Amino acid sequence: MYRYRSYEGTVVPAGINLTLFIGPTVAVPAPPLLMDALESVEVTHSDEERSGFQITFQIGRSGSFVLREFPLLDSPLTKSFNRVILMVTLNATPRVLFDGFITHRELSPGEKPGTSKLSVTGEDISVVLEREEKSAEHPAQSEYIIANKIILGYAQYGLIPMVIPPLAVDFPVPIERVPVQQGTDLDYLVDLARRHAYVFYVLPGPAPFTNRAYWGPPVRVGVPQRALSINLGGETNVTSINFRHNALTPTMVSGHVQDRTTNRSLPVQTFGSLRVPLALRPTWLAERPNVRRRQFRQTGLNVLQANARAQAETDASVDAVFAEGELDVLRYGDLLEPRGLVGVRGAGFSYDGLWYVKRVTHTVRKEEYKQSFTLAREGEGSTTPVVRP
Repeated sequence: MYRYRSYEGTVVPAGINLTLFIGPTVAVPAPPLLMDALESVEVTHSDEERSGFQITFQIGRSGSFVLREFPLLDSPLTKSFNRVILMVTLNATPRVLFDGFITHRELSPGEKPGTSKLSVTGEDISVVLEREEKSAEHPAQSEYIIANKIILGYAQYGLIPMVIPPLAVDFPVPIERVPVQQGTDLDYLVDLARRHAYVFYVLPGPAPFTNRAYWGPPVRVGVPQRALSINLGGETNVTSINFRHNALTPTMVSGHVQDRTTNRSLPVQTFGSLRVPLALRPTWLAERPNVRRRQFRQTGLNVLQANARAQAETDASVDAVFAEGELDVLRYGDLLEPRGLVGVRGAGFSYDGLWYVKRVTHTVRKEEYKQSFTLAREGEGSTTPVVRP
């Protein structure tokens, strides 16, 4: 367990505790040998990719009994496919930071005694959904039912389904077609999600050994997190931040589809994003004459399904403004969570306001806890006069 001291003269928590659970079958609190050697922890969460971690240990060997091998490298606790759970206690509230498995180990021998390093890297619980490719049929089941069924098949890993039904629900009639899965469960869940501009990821917690498998739209509603403050004197909590605007990302879709029910060729067209707006001047609207347009070429759908998939492609493309930066957790006074909303203030009208948190990387070392982040939204300009401080 690490304990971090607060900065003097700032209003921050009295300390932060990091707890490591590790083990081959049931993860248990790491022994002192492991915690004393722990140098750093890095955890990355993203709304489009699997979460991952890397733990680095300082290792050495001395005495005639350990000349053959580094004790930590030979320890059964650091072997591949051991389960790892990282938990952070901030403001007296424990939070599960990561839950997954070791998939990779790397040894970096040092020239001087005590400078060798062992790094163990792993992925979250969703890695078990990618172990086996399958050929499976899901007759008379919509994507919503299929997603629930697949996730419930991994209940032994503590996976709890959080599945949001799409607006256009497709109930396949067996005499017309049967949904067929060719690939791993993870690939199939991601493919089903993309049809509706949905995302699939695994959230650790809320309790150790439990995980929430989220299949649904990006979370762009709800109570935003504490604001990221820039150039506000003592209120500043962001170490660095930069903004970029890519006007080429928004895409409109148009074309025709031969409705499989009526056998008629019907138009398919998108006119804008249906997502909850976070910016006052969305790029897809402000730059409408220059927005990219793509032809719709999918087949075997009825007109409702075709328009839903075209809209999903447009919705997934509209984020055009991004912010990347770093903050100090002790100054921020909380953990910035990905896959939700956060406010930005002090950057000026164009970039203040609400943002969607796409990616967060935790970097933990002795006496230091920093987070790097990536934010996104569809354009410039704040939709709200104030944000949560």
